[in-house]
Amino acid sequence: MTLAPPPPAHHERAPAPSTAGLRATARMLARAGGDGVTRLPVLDGDGPFALRRVGAHGRPARVCVVSAMSAPLGGDRLGIEATVEAGAALHLTTAAATVALPGRTGEPAHYDVRVTVGEGARLDWLPEPLISAAGSDLRMTTTVELAATAHLVLREEQVLGRSGEETGALRSRIVVRRAGRTLLDQETAYGPGATGWDSTAVLGGHRALGQLLVVAPEFEERAVEVRLLGGAAGERPAAHEGQGVLAPLAGPAALATAVAPDALRLRRLLDEAGRSAAAG
Repeated sequence: MTLAPPPPAHHERAPAPSTAGLRATARMLARAGGDGVTRLPVLDGDGPFALRRVGAHGRPARVCVVSAMSAPLGGDRLGIEATVEAGAALHLTTAAATVALPGRTGEPAHYDVRVTVGEGARLDWLPEPLISAAGSDLRMTTTVELAATAHLVLREEQVLGRSGEETGALRSRIVVRRAGRTLLDQETAYGPGATGWDSTAVLGGHRALGQLLVVAPEFEERAVEVRLLGGAAGERPAAHEGQGVLAPLAGPAALATAVAPDALRLRRLLDEAGRSAAAG
């Protein structure tokens, strides 16, 4: 009698049938009901993405992306697509850090996030950090289409290498358009193949970096003031606590950019920026 092999354990990847990487996209749709409650008529996880609704029904709807296997690996093409219709509100996060790992093909992995936010709608996209492990090669893009009265809070955190190891190659691009006009188009590159990324003019020895983008119609009447964060403000030693800056964008929006020795201190800087943006 021949026994079938056991299924792969949670967070393990089943053997690929070929050298091609994994293709998977998670999709979600948030829709406002007449009672003010945001509903999720589409919540479709695929591949490494398991989507879990968190808490009771309400506004905003809360969704957590849970990893069902190791990803992204070299050669993978992964995506998350979210639509927040007019008047709806969605709070989207991840259960744990995402670790980019080398694959068997030698090809880069691709991870694309595509978001649309309608009139009077709000999206908070607050994932845990992305870790670029040694030997990995990840190309990540985030594309956001906002209506004129939409609200957005978007956080991006990246850690270059796990503890005690070198970083992989990481290229990231964020494009945000509001009412059809470009609000932000920013591209960064770190690790092998990138020029000057580890110089004192860029990271200054830090290995955690991130940004927080806040888009809010009320900023048209009350622009966010420039604020230095952490060591840049002279409040704490920059080498130990990291540093950053919060600045207004034309749009209306505010963007905080920060670097720090580790993910914990980076989060503190971005949380500080978020409180400052909310206070005006």
